[in-house]
Amino acid sequence: MNQNRKRILLFLSISLLLITGLFTVRNFEADSDFVMEEMPEETYDLSDILERGVLRAATDYNITNYFIYRGEPMGFHLELLRNFASHIGVDLDVSVSSDLGENINCLTTDDGCDIVAANITVTQSRSRMLNFSEPHSQTRQMLVQRKPSSWNTMSSRELEKHLIRSPLDLAGKEVHVQRHSVFISRLHHLMEEIGDTIYVVERQENMERLIEEVAEGKIDYTVSDEQLAYLHQLYFANIDAQTPVSFEQNLSWVVREGADDLLAAVNEWLTVFKTTRKYANIYNKYHRNPRMVYMAKSELHSLGGGKISVFDDYFKRYADIVGWDWRLIASLSYQESRFNPSAVSWAGAFGIMQLMPGTAEFLNIGADASVQEHIAGGIRYLKWLDGRLSDIIEDDDERVKFVLASYNMGLGHVLDARRLAEKYGRNPDVWSGNVDYFVLNKSEPKYYLDPVVRYGYARGSEPYHYVSEIMDRYMHYTNAIDVLARYDN
Repeated sequence: MNQNRKRILLFLSISLLLITGLFTVRNFEADSDFVMEEMPEETYDLSDILERGVLRAATDYNITNYFIYRGEPMGFHLELLRNFASHIGVDLDVSVSSDLGENINCLTTDDGCDIVAANITVTQSRSRMLNFSEPHSQTRQMLVQRKPSSWNTMSSRELEKHLIRSPLDLAGKEVHVQRHSVFISRLHHLMEEIGDTIYVVERQENMERLIEEVAEGKIDYTVSDEQLAYLHQLYFANIDAQTPVSFEQNLSWVVREGADDLLAAVNEWLTVFKTTRKYANIYNKYHRNPRMVYMAKSELHSLGGGKISVFDDYFKRYADIVGWDWRLIASLSYQESRFNPSAVSWAGAFGIMQLMPGTAEFLNIGADASVQEHIAGGIRYLKWLDGRLSDIIEDDDERVKFVLASYNMGLGHVLDARRLAEKYGRNPDVWSGNVDYFVLNKSEPKYYLDPVVRYGYARGSEPYHYVSEIMDRYMHYTNAIDVLARYDN
């Protein structure tokens, strides 16, 4: 009898372990909403970033976190990243994607990113794979559904009868969600909780597009972060996003495995920064501002119309004159005039390309010239500068920076800075960390009175920042337009 009892107990124990294992695997698979590639052997921590002088970050591309509007890179996470990069004293290099899996996996390549700055929901299963930062904010997952066609003639009580207010009522419903999102695992857990099936359709499109499809009647349900759902409710009067399908959850950034010092630096900074008025202003600007959705519908929004400016066609048409990417020329034009054809500077530079009167005369551009003629003229001047430097600086990418600086401060001052670089043991053919140092300091007597200098004093801080800001904005322009083109295809 004792032997039989032992066998029964052993059988029950094994069965229990198997059942527990099955549920564990099932829950883990449901929670694992993306597959993470193997980590690289090389780990880049804070010291490597400081030595490199650049923080490489990835973020997601939507109407709150990262976008271009009227030529200006904007976004909640972009502003936070800029503040953190400034805090640790480095430049910022940003890559973007609408796919969480792509962003996370940039952490796994040697030339990828150091940090993913996005609304990444902290879950138990994700915490086994990812190094989460201090939460930057909180959210709930909200069901987005369409109101009945006659909703505006109904009383509040009548309207409520047509809307899902309990997750139990999702049984048998089809819900479309963005792939690699935490919404997938939450809906799987809901199925367990309600004891019925929810048909989850994973989609390539981002949350904004899925919300629009609900409003347009193409799909019935999706799930969104509360902040994004709130903004879209203000724009689409026929959608409802008042039904939560989760409790409040923490949203965090993620750093590379082994980047302990970077994680500590992010946590220390975030803990303090979240308590400041500056953080509150940034948060409200993107998450509590009804204009965000209206801006996103503009043709001058990178997600709406995909345009940088109303003059894009001219930049594209004449870019071949100098052989540059049209977006780089657009970035220069934004720097010069904010795309304002009527702009006139204190020094007399005028027009969308801010040509000085002498330069305009050299290019045969009159005060009454059209915007088209101004853009073509400014690009011809870039070509002229490029021709003066092509035999001196062979590397095309480096020469672009010298041409930009010359457009701003004059070719003579840039050639002076090259001579100073050569004299003081720097590389005269490399801009960053070499010639740009002497441009920046050309207002110092030690340098502008040096015998190798032919053009004297120059206020170098403007051209120094001019080049870096144009190149930085150009990176954002290529980010936004390339990602949009990829998802359109």
